[in-house]
Amino acid sequence: MWLQPEEVLLKSALRLWVTQRSSGYFVLQRRRGHGEGGGRLTGRLVGALDAVLDSSARVAPFRILLQVPGSQVCSAIACGEWLSGSDVDGAVAAGATLEEVEQHWDWLERNLLHTLPVFDSKEDVASFVKGKVQALIAEESSSRLAAQEEEPEKFREALVKFESRFQLPEAEKLVTYYSCCCWKGRVPRQGWLYLSAHHLCFYSCFLGKELKLVIPWVDIQKLEKTSNVFLTATIRVSTPSKERDFSMFLDLEGALQVMEQLADVTLRRLLDNEGFDLDPPLQEPSQITKRDLEARAQSELFRAVFRLPRRERLHAVRDCALWTPFSRRHTAGRLFASDSYICFASREEGCCQVLLPLREVLSIEKMEDTSLLPSPVIVSVRGQTAFQFIELKDRDALVEALLGRLRRVQAARPAHHSASQGDDRTPLPLQSTSACSDHTFGDLEMVSSQSSEESGEEAPGAVLPMSREEVKISLWKDHFVEYGRTVCMFRTEKIRKLVAMGLPQCLRGRLWLLFSDAITDLASHPGYYGRLVEESLGNCCLATEEIERDLHRSLPEHPAFQTETGIAALRRVLTAYAHRNPRIGYCQSMNILASVLLLYATEEDAFWLLVAVCERMLPDYFNRRVLGAQVDQSVFEELIQEQLPELAERLRDPSALASLSLSWFLTLFLSIMPLESAVHVVDCFFYDGIKVVFQLGLAVLEANAGALCSSRDDSQALVLLSRFLDHIKNEDSPGPPMGSHHAFVSEDQEPPPVTDIGDLIRDSYEKFGHQSVGQIERMRCRHRIRVLQGHEGTTKQNVLRVVSPEVSFPLGDLEELYDLFKREHMLSCYWEQPRPGPARHDPSRPYAEQYRIDSRQFARLFQLVSPWTCGAHTEILAERTFRLLDDNMDHLIEFKAFASCLDTMYNGEMNEKIKLLYRLHVPPALTEDDQDSQSPLKNPLLSTSRPLVFGKANDDASDYKKQLKQMIKDLAKEKAKSETELPQMSQREFIQFCKTLYSMFHEDPEENNLYQAIATVTTLLLQIGEVGQHSSSSSSRSCSQDSGEGPRASAPSPEQDSVFMDTDTGTAPQNTRAFPEEAEGDWTISLEHILASLLTEQSLVNFFEKPLDIKSKLENAKINQYNLKTFEMSSQSLPELKQDSDLLR
Repeated sequence: MWLQPEEVLLKSALRLWVTQRSSGYFVLQRRRGHGEGGGRLTGRLVGALDAVLDSSARVAPFRILLQVPGSQVCSAIACGEWLSGSDVDGAVAAGATLEEVEQHWDWLERNLLHTLPVFDSKEDVASFVKGKVQALIAEESSSRLAAQEEEPEKFREALVKFESRFQLPEAEKLVTYYSCCCWKGRVPRQGWLYLSAHHLCFYSCFLGKELKLVIPWVDIQKLEKTSNVFLTATIRVSTPSKERDFSMFLDLEGALQVMEQLADVTLRRLLDNEGFDLDPPLQEPSQITKRDLEARAQSELFRAVFRLPRRERLHAVRDCALWTPFSRRHTAGRLFASDSYICFASREEGCCQVLLPLREVLSIEKMEDTSLLPSPVIVSVRGQTAFQFIELKDRDALVEALLGRLRRVQAARPAHHSASQGDDRTPLPLQSTSACSDHTFGDLEMVSSQSSEESGEEAPGAVLPMSREEVKISLWKDHFVEYGRTVCMFRTEKIRKLVAMGLPQCLRGRLWLLFSDAITDLASHPGYYGRLVEESLGNCCLATEEIERDLHRSLPEHPAFQTETGIAALRRVLTAYAHRNPRIGYCQSMNILASVLLLYATEEDAFWLLVAVCERMLPDYFNRRVLGAQVDQSVFEELIQEQLPELAERLRDPSALASLSLSWFLTLFLSIMPLESAVHVVDCFFYDGIKVVFQLGLAVLEANAGALCSSRDDSQALVLLSRFLDHIKNEDSPGPPMGSHHAFVSEDQEPPPVTDIGDLIRDSYEKFGHQSVGQIERMRCRHRIRVLQGHEGTTKQNVLRVVSPEVSFPLGDLEELYDLFKREHMLSCYWEQPRPGPARHDPSRPYAEQYRIDSRQFARLFQLVSPWTCGAHTEILAERTFRLLDDNMDHLIEFKAFASCLDTMYNGEMNEKIKLLYRLHVPPALTEDDQDSQSPLKNPLLSTSRPLVFGKANDDASDYKKQLKQMIKDLAKEKAKSETELPQMSQREFIQFCKTLYSMFHEDPEENNLYQAIATVTTLLLQIGEVGQHSSSSSSRSCSQDSGEGPRASAPSPEQDSVFMDTDTGTAPQNTRAFPEEAEGDWTISLEHILASLLTEQSLVNFFEKPLDIKSKLENAKINQYNLKTFEMSSQSLPELKQDSDLLR
């Protein structure tokens, strides 16, 4: 066990301790009298001395000391368990404690010994090691408490520290934490790694210096286990800007797995809402726990091993043993119980698997417990078959839960239909693959027995050797007798060898149904396919249009699809599936797969096989982004580096190989191999899943490794692979060979040697079949992070490519601005309730519109990066800007509009900036219910109770009248044009405009000059509007008199006249309320009036034309974006707390 570091004087310690091992910094010592042959007397004397010196605790017989070179003082950091010396002799005690202390010694050598030389002083070495040991003690204590109770005290303490150190909102759920080191250059920083629902956080305080890291999971591009010069194993966290290495974990693999799961869950929830269905415990990120992540990982592995639907939830896992009659013994393994299945997998992978759908189960019974059969349970299924499980822990509770689920399944099961009925009526080898259905397709079968029958007629009475097809049928007959013929059969290594030989033609369709468990879906949904066909008949949509376009491209060389019968059947299957699953609809390569399925199965069977492939066996393959295929392609590239390193080094550009190998995954080699050979691959795929494509792809590359390494370039390598695949033959196929016609063949090239598909598959199993499903799923999880981030990188580059020509920002600044925009969206997804829907992030939209933000998010970004900060008025200006940019009134804006608006603020000409400000103060940006609660006429600088011209001599005021007359003449033509482009600004809107300008000038170095200038301009503009109003009133009055109306309608009101009082009188009006609505509509000014007036003041021109740099704003925003969001959420929670306190009173 690890000890709290305590100083020990080395000279006095040598009398009672013997040094067994030593290194530059550590010493392993044994207590005298322990572990010595014949040292019983010495051991008793030392034990008695220990009891005298320390009666409260005995001294452990082994310990590890930290010894800094040149120092006589050591620190005890670890010891072996104490065993009483009076009861145990020396040899036994030494063996028991030595094993434990040697484990600690090995850990120190692996993780610390190579690190300590980088420190400059002895004090740094001692401080670092002591801190590390104290962290290990705390983590061990936390682990023990976590095992004892669900919410250990240590976890609560860690949660308090996490919240205080990082100041994230309370909604940020801490999942787990680890003691580790973060490397900063060549120096490790000991601290604590906190893994929360949305962030990876690290805190260290070393020698008085704090280090804080907050890395969102959505920014992590890669998680990998690496090694460096000092340590053998580290976890490298890669983000777009930096790589961080973490090491010295007690359980590095466990920590890496939790990090991968959290990153995978978070990225799929936030970036892949197109195809990710969250488990119920993970629907709410604030409720995620480490236990939920472990349960999810176990459930996903369970579904991947048995290739079950995503809706299946794993309820129980029990160690047990299953009676296997073919081996006449009990096979140790595990029992898995889910919603609709009972499954068994042996401990030795591939030895034995059993899949028991509950709809096939007749009874579950507990048998008498005996010494030979402890805790037995019998599961009886249709077909007079029973499975015996023994050594089940918590048998009673397990059986009770299984019976409850069995009753629910039986209540929902159609009484007239069962997946095993056909097998009970007719032996499977004699059944036809074209069973009756609403739409028969039996003419498309490839019959294999005709040739053998014809050969038998030529020589009646002669004993001819069996053909290969007949040998296969005979072997499968024997196998059915011994291992079962239904979906509940024993799946062993023997059946895998039979499948690798190739399935008999007459059994292929039925065995595909059994291996994929599509037969259970078929039996559970009688008449479902027929209803889908009827409902989808005549529907016209994008999917049906794509289906019609690809129908005649599906195996055009096969006779079955050269007639309308085959084309119609393929149309019905694809259209029915598109109607069933509109989220997938129809994707290319589905037509090739469905056409091959129809060759060996009825329409209904082919439909359910297609469902199994698209929704269970190849998840996320068939959607708009083919994400699943890209993930597996990335996994395949890693396998090439591991299994074929020389070839991987030669193929420097993996994208070149991906252009060919991606079709291997999407079409299961059906599009690049001759059909009779590719069908053999599909046989293995339905039994073993996607691992078959991985191992077969590796076998193909290994068979061509020499030619690929000597090829001139990537294009020649691709030609070599295509020609090789096109010349793979199936010698067992009874029909004529059908090439894929995809190879690049020239007349001057010799055809490559023919390769038998059986030999290639056999080599793939022998050389590359050791990859387990668990390993592949772990690799998928890791590479899914990279692929999703690759899509995000592609989206970002395309957005920048679209937006950059339209703005003047440097590309680096525009990239940082995009990151801030995206992060603002993510912050709302982290903590806001209710969480933003998929409309905020839709990968199906154009690149520039995939991320969108609402008004609150825009207001936060506006406050962070806009140069037009107006103090308390900033929020109001942000709301008006958002309304102006929201063209389609959906209350969301995309990045392009946001960047264009900021570009005008930072890089626009003065007239462009003034035009933007003008548009922000007229509808639709300015509304009647604007949040500016302060009356525009109560502003001290724009009040009607004081003159608007101040600080000027009386003779100077007359100059404004001259300017006014001249300006009206100059702008007459421009005013007429502006009326067609922008609406006129009313007096209420103009005063809001002026208020914004006053707010913008606050805290500017030229604040006083700007205030004086804007006061002058405001007075001038008010007089321009007054002249226009009087002119309009006179015109209106003359028109009214000509039409017989009274003059009362055009008479100015006292309130209106008082605004433009003479500056000499200084008298204020008695009524200071806002202008009446009838007068307000007459007073208007245009954009040209405002622009021309502003140009008369040089200080205002300088203010709007001075160069602005967004870099400082961006740097500040990256630091404060989280703080601003946290402060806002804290402010929102205060009213709730106040309300709760009021209720308590």
